[in-house]
Amino acid sequence: MSQQTDFLLPPDLPRPVDDGAARHLIGTLMPKILLCSTAGRIIDVSDLGAPRTVIYCYPMTGVPGKPLPEGWDLIPGARGCTPQTCGFRDHHEELRALHAEVFGLSTQSTEYQREMAERLHLPFEILSDAVFELCEALRLPTFEASGVRLLKRLTLIVREGRIEHVFYPVFPPNESADEVLRWLREKVI
Repeated sequence: MSQQTDFLLPPDLPRPVDDGAARHLIGTLMPKILLCSTAGRIIDVSDLGAPRTVIYCYPMTGVPGKPLPEGWDLIPGARGCTPQTCGFRDHHEELRALHAEVFGLSTQSTEYQREMAERLHLPFEILSDAVFELCEALRLPTFEASGVRLLKRLTLIVREGRIEHVFYPVFPPNESADEVLRWLREKVI
């Protein structure tokens, strides 16, 4: 099966700045919150089980043939959810070799996410926080586009139920998985 991995990002995307909205997360205990996954499971984010878990949070993925919100490319950090997801897909085995489980997370419904997970042949699950339960509990940074509240792009590394590291802001998104791999390799050595 051939997989499309060349999702080009416009060269002039605005770079997000670190606004400090994720600084409070390091060392935070993951709350007991149950989220639906694209595999039909319920995941308790306080009990992830793996030695380390990577949870990459993204605003939203587009659906082929449907336009993105107006001005999407002008919002720093908004564009690039599919390239970011494909990076984690393409590096999934390397992440597993480092004993890291991977989940994507967005505020879209599980049904919406399932289309993308199937289309991109993801070997990991995407979690839905459609009611913002985890967003509110952790005070994750969000923004609004076309009247819809969305997560800002960030990546959490969870170890033993606590957030060990946060990548924020994430830019460019297509290099997010590479950045996580480098960090994990430094921790394993």
